[in-house]
Amino acid sequence: MSETGPAQARGGLEYFLLYLRGLAMGAADVVPGVSGGTVAFITGIYEELINSIRAVTPAALRVLFTEGIPAFWTRVNGWFLLVLLAGIATSVFSLARVITWLLETWPVLVWSFFLGLIACSAWFVGRRIGHWTPSHIALLVAGAVFAWWLTAATPAAAPLTLLNVFLAGCVAICAMILPGISGSFILLLLGMYAHVLGAVKDLQFEVLGVFAGGCLVGLLLFSHVLGWLLERYHWGTLSVLTGFMVGSLNKVWPWKQTLTWRTNSHGEEVPLLQANVLPGGYTHATGLDAMLPAALLCMAGGLVLVWGIDRVAGGPAKDSA
Repeated sequence: MSETGPAQARGGLEYFLLYLRGLAMGAADVVPGVSGGTVAFITGIYEELINSIRAVTPAALRVLFTEGIPAFWTRVNGWFLLVLLAGIATSVFSLARVITWLLETWPVLVWSFFLGLIACSAWFVGRRIGHWTPSHIALLVAGAVFAWWLTAATPAAAPLTLLNVFLAGCVAICAMILPGISGSFILLLLGMYAHVLGAVKDLQFEVLGVFAGGCLVGLLLFSHVLGWLLERYHWGTLSVLTGFMVGSLNKVWPWKQTLTWRTNSHGEEVPLLQANVLPGGYTHATGLDAMLPAALLCMAGGLVLVWGIDRVAGGPAKDSA
């Protein structure tokens, strides 16, 4: 990243497409098991996003006071961040209810779509790595094992306190910008997902403000770590991120048998521990239709979507970093 910041010149159409990327990232972040970072990666804005967040530093604040708002805005790539965050916020506030309804009504089809999307994303990100070495393969396996273990962990139950909300925001935002690791699922593991989603639905501004503060602190700190890794160990970092996406497929497998249940804050019975099963086993265990033809079509839809994005972005060029 240069001294002048990561800003890139864009026209009106490009900003509109950036807003649509933000909408897609926000929609993904609402779903426990899908990462907005994955969407940023497959739409080609991931490293610009990390570098733009990293640009918000004390040095940038000095630019604000010594050179004025325009110089500061350029240094932090302000229009990029503003348009992208506007898309994310629009999606989170407008789609929270819709996505919740879809997950409750058509869970197999929703998870099938995301399975196809993430699997294809992992393939295309992996193809960007210039040379696969034994160390890169080991890093991919390590990332996959970690993500698989994380998605198999048992969710906790945490009381709704402002300190818990702040800490949850700090941790979850780190996952939200990592492809393959879902910030929503981290909230679920911490026992805060229902609290935060309820605050979004009911517009509890105090809770949302504290959560946003935690996200801001976590984001500013973690972006520097991730940006440094991408600069110093580019291919190795991409290998780990690809592994994260592979490992996260455990969470988005469409056919699950619920082993244990828990009572949420609204007194409703919701799944606690689930096991992945084959479509036939799903029908036998639950008595529900596995919807295999429709599920395969949804998987294909996710695959085609990522393939189309990759074609528009110029094909699977390999990184030379």
